Amino acid sequence: VDLSLCLFTGEARKFDPTFKGPIHNRGCTDVFCCILFILAILGYFAVGILAWSQGDPRKVIYPTDSRGQFCGQAGTPLEKKPLLFYFNILKCASPLTLLEFQCPTTQLCVESCPTKHMTLLKAYLNKGEQEYYKQFCKEGSAPEILRDGLCPSMLMSSKPFTRRCLPALSTMKGGVVVVGNETIFDNGEGEKVNATDFLDASKKSNVVVEARQVAMRIFEDYTVSWYWILIGLVIAMVVSLIFIILLRYLAGIMIWVMIVMVILVIGYGIFHCAMEYRSLKGEPGSDVTIRDLGLQTDFSVYLQIRQTWLAFMIILSIVEVVVILLLIFLRKRVLIAIALIKEASRAVGHVMSSLFYPLLTFALLALVIAYWAITAVFLSTSNEQVYKVFNTTECDYSRNTCNPETFNTTNITAQCPDAECLFAFYGGETYYHKYLILFQFYNVFLFFWCANFVTALGQVTLAGAFASYYWAFKKPDDIPANPICSSLGRALRYHTGSLAFGSLILSLVQVIRVLLEYLDQKLKAAQNRFAKFLLSCLKCCFWCLEKFIKFLNRNAYIMVAIYGKSFCTSARDAFFLLMRNIIRVAVLDKVTDFLLFLGKLLIVGIVGICSFFFFSGRIKAVEQTAPSLNYYWVPILTVVVGSYLIAHGFFSVYAMCVDTLFLCFLEDLERNDGTAERPYFMSQNLLTILKKSNEDQAKTVD
Repeated sequence: VDLSLCLFTGEARKFDPTFKGPIHNRGCTDVFCCILFILAILGYFAVGILAWSQGDPRKVIYPTDSRGQFCGQAGTPLEKKPLLFYFNILKCASPLTLLEFQCPTTQLCVESCPTKHMTLLKAYLNKGEQEYYKQFCKEGSAPEILRDGLCPSMLMSSKPFTRRCLPALSTMKGGVVVVGNETIFDNGEGEKVNATDFLDASKKSNVVVEARQVAMRIFEDYTVSWYWILIGLVIAMVVSLIFIILLRYLAGIMIWVMIVMVILVIGYGIFHCAMEYRSLKGEPGSDVTIRDLGLQTDFSVYLQIRQTWLAFMIILSIVEVVVILLLIFLRKRVLIAIALIKEASRAVGHVMSSLFYPLLTFALLALVIAYWAITAVFLSTSNEQVYKVFNTTECDYSRNTCNPETFNTTNITAQCPDAECLFAFYGGETYYHKYLILFQFYNVFLFFWCANFVTALGQVTLAGAFASYYWAFKKPDDIPANPICSSLGRALRYHTGSLAFGSLILSLVQVIRVLLEYLDQKLKAAQNRFAKFLLSCLKCCFWCLEKFIKFLNRNAYIMVAIYGKSFCTSARDAFFLLMRNIIRVAVLDKVTDFLLFLGKLLIVGIVGICSFFFFSGRIKAVEQTAPSLNYYWVPILTVVVGSYLIAHGFFSVYAMCVDTLFLCFLEDLERNDGTAERPYFMSQNLLTILKKSNEDQAKTVD
């Protein structure tokens, strides 16, 4: 039993009289991974350069006509024609639209959308209407040339939407769909068309119309509220900084105040939801369920029904009960956790530059995200124009590729008189286009690897600085100068390979999770229950594996920062050290994480409640100052998310400090026994809580 336990937990640390904290005489670790990471970065730059040389972001900005030309692009003949006009919008209701993402009808760039209903025959009979009709025909054509398909057979009143001319649909009382106060139209070919048919065609002509409409409203809200959002984020930063400074001197009081405030904030949320639920009683339409309401683009509609506030109230009540129960059952451990946070406050106070290090991490992560996003856009728009044969009747050449320049000289037009060679999509058959999916996968994989590397670099840097604080016997006299810069220099000079190794393992698991999510989306329509069950199990297993690897990596990086060993050796030592103290790890470390989470929750709650009252116009004193918004939840949600990220940035320093001190604390208990030859390095406060003491009382008491 002892042998198996030793294999599982490893041997305890032995006393080393030469150990005085992070080792300075160290060598490069995991050199192979360092070289591999550098080569991968160079390959990433090569993929970016290749994508930037081949891609064209205009393809996601401007609509394209039937020849693949961009409507409204500056510096081209179509610069003054920004809108896309469909010859026959009814053909967009075909299932072919969803298969090919292209309407099987001629599409033309125009200056403005038609404003009235008119047929080609009417224009032919009325000379005064011919000039108006001609602007919607192909260049150089005349309205009377119908047999060549150079003009649409009918025009109808339209409005520009997402740079496309779509029928100006509206609904009269009784649910009757009309276009320009008309319900029945002559399509110019002797047939009558109902306005409802145009509704279906309009929806299928742009599958993202509703999403873009919401996006435009959100964008408008950002344009009128961005400076108020910035003010809210600055307030969140100031509140976070004040909170951190107060923790330095009043850690115990601040923790208890924070706990009480979190309970009160959640309690107020429950009270507010209950009052809203009560105020809507008897209001017309307030008893409609969320299921009956369905998906609405105007999200404020959900706040007008009682079920929404009831759901909010239930969720907040569950959170309140969970928080209170955890505090009751872990009250004794909370006292020890508070002492550890006090020690972390002293460490942060002596290494104040650590509070600003997250700014470097955020800047590097922003650079990684920007490079990934730009490369992804250029990769997705680096295909060539592909033209296909579109026709309304059966034809052997249907959906075959074609060349628009030579199409009229082929025998396709003879066998299929109504066939047209239209732009279909972007693709290609070169080696670049064949392996484009691999470039996109490489872009995603390197994004995860680089992002995890930046996070790992921050963890090692902070761990090295706080370890220097802990292992300084006389604090602050023995703390080295500029511990953050020294730790960052050691990490980059000696341990780039170890950071690359740890982040590579984590990235592989994350990429597998992305692939599983992709497969899950593909199999949603499948009826194979076993496949769905197996996929759900795999997703759960890899989620747990990712959490475990993140936890192990974090502690491994602390050991790398202290001892300067390779990643695998450090991970093994950290794992065995934690397993030898599994009870302390399971309770004490997690309690401190929970308390720090409550701190972030408090900051987000304070800023979120203030932003809610401001943007919703509930504060009478600033009601006129608040901007007019489509969705007042847009700036509120932005401020809340931004406040959480800001608070997380500050508290991540505390969390890393606590984890580092905790690991050093465990090492200290194993290495030393409090005698004059082997004194403890921990503070007097921790010694008192653990009922331990040093025989040599010369140690400075903080």
